[in-house]
Amino acid sequence: MNVQQTIIARLLLLTSIMVAIALTACATTPKEYEQSDPWQGWNKGTQSFNDGFDKHLLKPVANGYLDVTNKVVDEGVTNFFSNINDIGVTINDILQFKLLQGTKDSLRFIINTTAGVAGIFDWASKIDLPKHNEDFGQTLGFWGMPSGPYLVLPFVGPSSPRDTVGLIGDALMDPITYVSIFGGFAGSASAVGTSALDVTDYRAGVMTKDKVVGEATNGDRYDFIKSSYQQHREYLIYDGNPPHENDPLDSDESGTGDSDNTGKRLPADGKNGTGTGATETNPK
Repeated sequence: MNVQQTIIARLLLLTSIMVAIALTACATTPKEYEQSDPWQGWNKGTQSFNDGFDKHLLKPVANGYLDVTNKVVDEGVTNFFSNINDIGVTINDILQFKLLQGTKDSLRFIINTTAGVAGIFDWASKIDLPKHNEDFGQTLGFWGMPSGPYLVLPFVGPSSPRDTVGLIGDALMDPITYVSIFGGFAGSASAVGTSALDVTDYRAGVMTKDKVVGEATNGDRYDFIKSSYQQHREYLIYDGNPPHENDPLDSDESGTGDSDNTGKRLPADGKNGTGTGATETNPK
């Protein structure tokens, strides 16, 4: 079995596992998810592992990266990967019927890829084409798939069964994935190196948040991260306008969907697709 066949086989196996997790999650109503944390033992152990990995490897590498790059280079690297991400953002716009936003995001990608020299310079933001944050996990929420219980993934961090399946969808929308699979040894090596740079650049970008998280957790790091993640995902899925908990017009006792103020049914844990989408700001 050659390298390409091995990679494809592993992707298929991972997809099967994630779909199985998602189907298990769908057996419970969203309200039950909110009241329970059935995988807390796994989650806390995985979070501890991730914290150790970050402390002893990822954070030192990110610090070294910041030491050898100036602000201009660092910003260019961030913009480059953000531009690649806009491909997936545009596809998810279309899947969520955000056609106007999808048009703008496609224009953003074209402008930054050409005038911005492969995305190194973000000229699109300067002409009122801001960065948006859309991923396949949000698209699944739009189509009514419940999030499932809170789940911490090794090396990835906070997630859920739905967002874990979403990671597979995001990977399929990433051109680097296909360079790795079909590019031979050189393509695979370059894809690994590119992905490592992307992770390092992202970790460097959130370095300033470490102190904030440390001060805010007050000894309860697990619950703080869990709550922050779930609130952030809800914010993104509802495009910054999540339903009010005690609003009878926004609740659905059946657990199969929500209603907006007009009585229109919305997908469970999803959105109506008419919003403009949450804009993404540079974490640095």
